Amino acid sequence: MTALPVLVLNCGSSSLKYSVYEMRAERVLCSGRIERIGEGGADGGPPDHRSALAQALAAVPDHDAIVAVGHRVVHGGEHFHAATLIDDAALATLEQLDALAPLHNPANRLGIELAREQLPRRPQVAVFDTAFYHSLPAEAREYALPQAWRERGIRRYGFHGTSHRQVSREAASLLGKPLEALDLVTLHLGNGSSATAIRGGVAIDTSMGMTPLEGLVMGTRAGDLDAGVLLYLLRAGVASHELEHTLNHGCGLHGLCGSNDMRAVHALADAGDADAGRALAMYCYRVRKYIGAYLATLGRVDALVFTAGIGEHDARIRARILTGLEGFGIALDAARNAACHGTVGMAIHAASSRVAVLVIPGNEELEIAREVAALIAT
Repeated sequence: MTALPVLVLNCGSSSLKYSVYEMRAERVLCSGRIERIGEGGADGGPPDHRSALAQALAAVPDHDAIVAVGHRVVHGGEHFHAATLIDDAALATLEQLDALAPLHNPANRLGIELAREQLPRRPQVAVFDTAFYHSLPAEAREYALPQAWRERGIRRYGFHGTSHRQVSREAASLLGKPLEALDLVTLHLGNGSSATAIRGGVAIDTSMGMTPLEGLVMGTRAGDLDAGVLLYLLRAGVASHELEHTLNHGCGLHGLCGSNDMRAVHALADAGDADAGRALAMYCYRVRKYIGAYLATLGRVDALVFTAGIGEHDARIRARILTGLEGFGIALDAARNAACHGTVGMAIHAASSRVAVLVIPGNEELEIAREVAALIAT
């Protein structure tokens, strides 16, 4: 059987993550991460992204055999609703979306440009975080804004879609049921966090909005925030660039207690730090609040799914989030929860629970590779 190796790239502003998957067997052949790109100094990484990609390709055995390259791109805007083969026209359209995700899209696009340069004649495929949410109904997609503003593309796009799509498929497999027959609430809980309501494999609501700032409390983002707060700060003389930086890097758990590492937050709270204790309470309350909202939105739920760093590995957070939801038919098995560390997909609900509770390891790279393989096969 002919091999089908697909290279997956996730190009950030100062990092490059790469994986090669053999898609006949869906197994990883190699993977790595290059960091501190362009930072210089004795401990710095490669001088630029071009050098970083060359370094990554040098670490890939037989990179000449690669049949296609998949790129994680954060924002697809109104233009890109599915995995897309990138040509000059698509790249030009993608450049127009930089303003929607200025911290991510320019670096994602740079990765595509460099891969086209260093791996010519290979199909370059962009897989968008926002694509899974093209299905959102108008009442979940739109903000209550004047038409002139909405015509500027101001709407809810959602993010982490590749992760939510992947774990929904894995949940169906774990439950032994077709995805089309399931209603799910998926919880991607990491430094960036989001919740999604999924009906029959189709996203019908999600916590993030036009940008990844909306929704749950995160490592460095506040989540839901009254827009009047920003107006107040602007009137008080806080510069817009300071607002943007703080909203993305200085809020959330970090803003509440000084750390965005949940392990450190636990340690602080255990030592009696009141701010850390409050941060944990706020974090879990917001997730529980969104679960309640999506229970109402879906009407019925077959399973809650935890994924990403915190969701997969933090049993204390999972237990705290679900405490008080017994009246909705959600009951945790304490022993199973404590024993679950996210290495394999696992059910952690009690036998009495009407709703399954699953922990599923995230694998966005594999999901990207799957979408690439499906596209080039057509």
